[in-house]
Amino acid sequence: MKKISLSKGIRAMGYSFILGVSLLSSSISANNSLAYSTVQQQPSKISGIITDGVGPLPGVTIAVKGRFLTAISDYNGEYVIAANPTDILVFSFMGFKTIEISISSQKIVNVQLKEDATVLQEVKVNAGYYSVKEKERTGSIARITAKDIESQPVTNVLAAMQGRMAGVSIVQDAGTAGGGFTIRIRGQNSLRSDANEPLYIINGVPYSSENIGFSETSTATLGATSPLNSINPSDIESIDVLKDADATAIYGSRGANGVVLITTKKGKVGQTTFTVNASSGVGKITRFLDLMHTQEYLAMREQAFANDAIAVYPEAAYDINGTWNKNRYTDWQKELIGGTAEINALQGSVSGGSTQTQYLLSGTYRKETTVMPGDFQYNKGSAHFSMNHAASDGKFKAQFSASYTTQKNDQPAADLTYAARSLAPNAPALYTENAELNWENGTWNNPLANLNQKFTSRTYDLFSNAVLTYSIVKNLELKSNFGYTDTKNNEKRTIPSTIYNPSYGMTSSSSSLYTNNTARRSWLIEPQLNYNLHRNKHKIEALVGATAQSTTTERLHVIGYGFSSNALISDLASASLRLVFTSDENIYKYQAFYARINYNYDKRYILNATGRRDGSSRFGDGKQFATFGAIGAAWLFSNENFLKDNRIMSYGKLRGSYGVTGSDQIGDYQFHDTYVSSGNAYQGVIGLQPSRLFNPNFGWESNRKLEVAIDAGFFHDRIFLTAAWFRNRSGNQLVGIPLPGTTGFNVLNANLNATVQNTGLEFTLQAANFQTVNFKWSTAINITANQNKLLSFPNLQSSPYSNSYKIGQPLSIQKVYHFSGLNPQTGMYEFDDVNGDGAIAAPEDKETIANLSPKYFGGFQNTFNYKNFQFDFLFQFVKQQGVKYLPGPGGGMTNQLQAVSNSWQQTGDSSSQQKLTTGLNYDIISAYYNFTESDGAITDASYLRLKNISLSYDVPLPPSSKIKCRLSLQGQNILTITPYDGDPEFKFAGYLPPLKMYTANVQLTF
Repeated sequence: MKKISLSKGIRAMGYSFILGVSLLSSSISANNSLAYSTVQQQPSKISGIITDGVGPLPGVTIAVKGRFLTAISDYNGEYVIAANPTDILVFSFMGFKTIEISISSQKIVNVQLKEDATVLQEVKVNAGYYSVKEKERTGSIARITAKDIESQPVTNVLAAMQGRMAGVSIVQDAGTAGGGFTIRIRGQNSLRSDANEPLYIINGVPYSSENIGFSETSTATLGATSPLNSINPSDIESIDVLKDADATAIYGSRGANGVVLITTKKGKVGQTTFTVNASSGVGKITRFLDLMHTQEYLAMREQAFANDAIAVYPEAAYDINGTWNKNRYTDWQKELIGGTAEINALQGSVSGGSTQTQYLLSGTYRKETTVMPGDFQYNKGSAHFSMNHAASDGKFKAQFSASYTTQKNDQPAADLTYAARSLAPNAPALYTENAELNWENGTWNNPLANLNQKFTSRTYDLFSNAVLTYSIVKNLELKSNFGYTDTKNNEKRTIPSTIYNPSYGMTSSSSSLYTNNTARRSWLIEPQLNYNLHRNKHKIEALVGATAQSTTTERLHVIGYGFSSNALISDLASASLRLVFTSDENIYKYQAFYARINYNYDKRYILNATGRRDGSSRFGDGKQFATFGAIGAAWLFSNENFLKDNRIMSYGKLRGSYGVTGSDQIGDYQFHDTYVSSGNAYQGVIGLQPSRLFNPNFGWESNRKLEVAIDAGFFHDRIFLTAAWFRNRSGNQLVGIPLPGTTGFNVLNANLNATVQNTGLEFTLQAANFQTVNFKWSTAINITANQNKLLSFPNLQSSPYSNSYKIGQPLSIQKVYHFSGLNPQTGMYEFDDVNGDGAIAAPEDKETIANLSPKYFGGFQNTFNYKNFQFDFLFQFVKQQGVKYLPGPGGGMTNQLQAVSNSWQQTGDSSSQQKLTTGLNYDIISAYYNFTESDGAITDASYLRLKNISLSYDVPLPPSSKIKCRLSLQGQNILTITPYDGDPEFKFAGYLPPLKMYTANVQLTF
């Protein structure tokens, strides 16, 4: 954190706008001159009829180019507009090509508009092994493009998807730079929380989303280091998410939780083009908690001591016994996490090519600091290269792409968020007059000492792929896809003795070092044969292919204790004691055969069938292979005679699918009797010990997916609606069954005959609200309502999961006590005694269900274009419940929310806050902890967030300069409306919440 960074960011934004305003003023002057010259002529009425070749077109916009004169055609396609003989009329309508016509001496101008091949239903979407037109797809596929991604100042690809796709729920895992995200596509399918990740495919090559970090080193964020940070958002052309069985079954076992297809940018035909994009911005905490000020805090402490009948404050009560200044106040939230993070990025690219060969080379560098004190940075650099080539006769095609990303992340290993929210407001100053850490004579633990505990991470990621295509004969094509990935991650967490209070007398002999070295390599070969046949009204597309993939993961987790000096703490060899936590090499091998056949009759009836035979090394003999498949069908009823010439409904499709996908996300060698080195010597020999209790009999988890949907376009697709109902049932669950400690193992991996169901509704609406030559306004809305339910679980009540799940309820439930209120006589929280034994205890009295799954979520986006300006904003909304922020029992040496000031004080008081105690009243403390596990601690955590906002301006430069300049301002997480205390998206109180960010950008193309 740097105190001067906010002013730097504001100046950067100011400079961009000053440049933009000066260029804009010259453009306005030129337009005014043009307008003045044209009004000198006498306009005349121009009229005509606009058709589409079949009938009249109502609602077409007619504009005079360069002037603020527009008209709209009526129901009969007729229009009238005033124009000069030298003017040019522009005719535009959604779904049709815009045309320009010079008036000259004409008085009547009749126009026939032609359909635009780039309208929404004609756009091709990526379905993995094949592409399909939007109007002909039978599966459920959500899509965003580079246009959506480039308007967001994000560094993780998942952040660019938030709020923009129906059925796709994404939550940011804290606001620390380099942190990860949690994604769920159509709900949670597996009982195992780590088995719900989708499959990521980059340019046809699978990319593992398994963590590459170690829980003991990656403490700067909530979860271990995610490899998805290596994917550079600025290199992405489009992201397609496959959701239903018809779309995912061709990926077999890997498509159970959905598939995320990422396509990177490629070169385009044309002269060599250079693009440079520079941005600078700032980041701040989105929301602070409303905590007590000093006098409120001291009043709370005084009342707590009075309640405990303590008249003389203890020696350790430094905050109230006079040791600390009672008139001192520090807003610790602003002091510890209220700084300003700097964000700077620079990207450059060169692209171009002939009709046969196109190329693209780009490089990106991004640097982020943190909102916490200290010089902590996250640096990310990447290079991307792509080349496409086609032979002159078109028979042979070759595509090659490669990306290399490096990340250097230096963060404090301890998050200061909890300290910022819990420290007494009159706690001492952080520094002495000599600018040294202040320990106030050993009376407190200075939170800044935790910054001496550091986390460093170095990640290197290579991704490459090549696609070779050869047309054997007409309609028959051979295609081969080759991929290679190489990821290396080196992490360290140092815990020096200097993080402790000097009064403890700790030395470097107490210092420790945690290290993680992870390397993951993967190769892929996929041959594929495609066949297409068009005969009259019949169209058949077929493909068959095979997959061979191998992934090797090497891990070394070593812990070192005791150093002669803290200067040597980063050197593992200097540790007096070294413990190897993990040292292994895992090899995952996968092979499959897949096929697809698609039949289209008369552009009305479509049938799509896919199948895949999977083999995985994660299962034992007789269990290694499984078959998955799906069938999808669509009826384009808008092509039927009774709707063919309908003037309102321009497109209509009813589609459905059913199929089975699977999952092998159980980890490697779980079926095998495996041993690892014990690390302990016996008579000079290092022995072996069993690493797990193996089970050779478990098999594939299966997910049965059913969907029915309708796609409808109105008024030539100016309004496009998609509504879908889905039901996914995941059975034969791969879980770890807990075992008693006497067995020597924690779990036994096995199949559990439990069934999890997700049912839901998805709605997506896209509308071109207004469209003229100078002004366009479009809207996109998506909303998802998903219900997760545990359908069956044999012998649940007698299993170790009886306290975690309940039949008919979601997997994300919490069994809690029922809070019956605060007793006005005793001032304590009370709860229902379900079993009537006179005591409140788990699990017997925890029969109330708290559902923490979102009821519905979605996004609302608007885009406005006016001449050279574009304004875009996205609101994200979630309806959900969450757990209240509860820092501890009121009355202790911990700051509280303002609401605790109104706690119960005497008999008859009506309050929502129970009686205060310093910690000596066991009954009050017990009631508080029961409250944290009751429905009284559950609150509304719904929110409406201005997730993204973007304003850009294309500077009007002379065509002769051959330079394009775009200025833009972007914001992320700008405004949050919620009843929740804290950040409602990320509800873990001890970690930094997501930041709101503002950036200014300048893009030059020449």
